[in-house]
Amino acid sequence: MDYGTYRGILTLVILVLFVVIVVWAYSKRTKNRFDDAANAIFEDEKKHNNTISNEEKESEK
Repeated sequence: MDYGTYRGILTLVILVLFVVIVVWAYSKRTKNRFDDAANAIFEDEKKHNNTISNEEKESEK
């Protein structure tokens, strides 16, 4: 086997790996986990706003 054959095999392995990752990323089993991760920033913002509101209430007393 020469260098070109190794490059061809490596290209095929990388292509298969890419297809596996794409199928995994778009599968229905992982959708909920990715949606939760995508919305986590907004949950942190709500917690932050609640904390600020509580601090404002305490400072008014």
